[in-house]
Amino acid sequence: MARRERNSRRSAADASAPLASPYIQRRLPFFDVLNEEELARIDAQVDWMLENIGVAFRDDPVALDIWRKAGVTPTGPHGDLIKADARWIRELVAKAPSQFTQISRNPERSVVIGGTNQVFAPIYGAPFVRDMKGGRLYGSFDDFEKLLKLCYMHPNLHHTGLVIAEPTDIPVSKRHLDMVHAHLTLNDKPHLGAITEKSRAQDSVDMVEVMFGREVMDTNVCIMANVNTNSPLLVDRVVTEAIQVYSGRGQAMVVTPFILTGAMGPVSTAASVAQAMTESMMCCDFAQLIRPGAPFVMGNFLSTMSLKSGAPTFGMPEPVISNYVIGQMARRLGLPLRCGGSLTASKIEDGQAAYESADSMHSTMLAGSNFTLHSAGWLEGGLATGFEKLIMDADRLGSYQKVLGVGLETDDNAFARDAYEEVEAGGHFLGSSHTMRNYQTAFYEPRLSDSENVESWEENGAKDMRVRAYDRWNDMLEHYQPPPIDAAKKDELDDFVARRKSELPDAWY
Repeated sequence: MARRERNSRRSAADASAPLASPYIQRRLPFFDVLNEEELARIDAQVDWMLENIGVAFRDDPVALDIWRKAGVTPTGPHGDLIKADARWIRELVAKAPSQFTQISRNPERSVVIGGTNQVFAPIYGAPFVRDMKGGRLYGSFDDFEKLLKLCYMHPNLHHTGLVIAEPTDIPVSKRHLDMVHAHLTLNDKPHLGAITEKSRAQDSVDMVEVMFGREVMDTNVCIMANVNTNSPLLVDRVVTEAIQVYSGRGQAMVVTPFILTGAMGPVSTAASVAQAMTESMMCCDFAQLIRPGAPFVMGNFLSTMSLKSGAPTFGMPEPVISNYVIGQMARRLGLPLRCGGSLTASKIEDGQAAYESADSMHSTMLAGSNFTLHSAGWLEGGLATGFEKLIMDADRLGSYQKVLGVGLETDDNAFARDAYEEVEAGGHFLGSSHTMRNYQTAFYEPRLSDSENVESWEENGAKDMRVRAYDRWNDMLEHYQPPPIDAAKKDELDDFVARRKSELPDAWY
């Protein structure tokens, strides 16, 4: 009984405990699966696509004018197809930094993206939420706020993304204001901005400038934005206008081709990887034409699909391999990488969700994804954010952090010679001086796993992991405390949101 009470007190105390590290500084070597000849073949395919197939930049005359000023004449049946010399394209890509820092309003939570650093962020964009008691419902702003608080409080999530769940009870035209405002006030980790329309992107940048000030924003990345290309080989106005707003202000863009192989790309994984690189590189080039040196993250979201039903599948071997390959290619280009995370097609936190999410996230980790969106909370192919799933996934992220950031220590303490001198043959190390010095940090202890004997488990209610996760997130919310914020900045943000809402009509699409 004493152990259970001690764990309960720890649960409450740890809910808002400071991060041990605001991001992962990787020590584990990258898992590289291709040799030089194979890498060169993918490079050759990408160059061929850049020069002979091209990428369409559609419905944005301003974007096409930017290409024309750079000496590229759009072609194709719609007059919007961009093809260019591959060497020139790669020279533009090289202008983007291989590593940058996204600062937070709490400097202790700023993250470094790129190089050997890895950052975990939650699910993005789900219209539905699910929990054990409420079931599956359209997301509300109340749900959004709860999920944001949980992401802020959980030590294994370094970044809070943006649309942790869509607040569908707020007009589409205004919900970005409430979401960005919440990220800036209820949370002090880094986050993303809106991208669905140019004015919404601008509002996001302007709100962050209110918080940080113009001078700070002139010389720092204070916000990032994540957007998807319209695969295959189409960049629409949403993408180009977001790049114009964020890159134009010196902020970071994450551009991710979302390719279901067999639908938005060939059924060949190698071809789809090359296609993803082509689309992302073209967008990086566009960002460099707007502002040379603009921070850019190359995204990759390849998934297989059921060729019988058309439904996307996750955690399959082909996307796992694509993560490893795209990691090598991103490092070869010198660009930070974004991959998917704990992905599953399952509707609830069952065995399917566990297996698919583990395979997907583990390959993302080994591949060296510098910014991993969807690290926690993803259900139903991304259509639903699971409250229990968020907490279960985040619990496992702690083990990945130890594998990546600690690895195998080989110092004098690790070899424990004093323990061998102290313990006789046939004895035990439980009470040795070495054990007493190290027991608190020796092993990663997942908060949600139950490793006790069956009698203790039954005495404690025979709870499975879903129930333990439900109890955990409710306990965390009971202990939430908002981070400190400058009152004058908060008032200025409130005024900005109120003014912009008064200027915008309600629109639900």
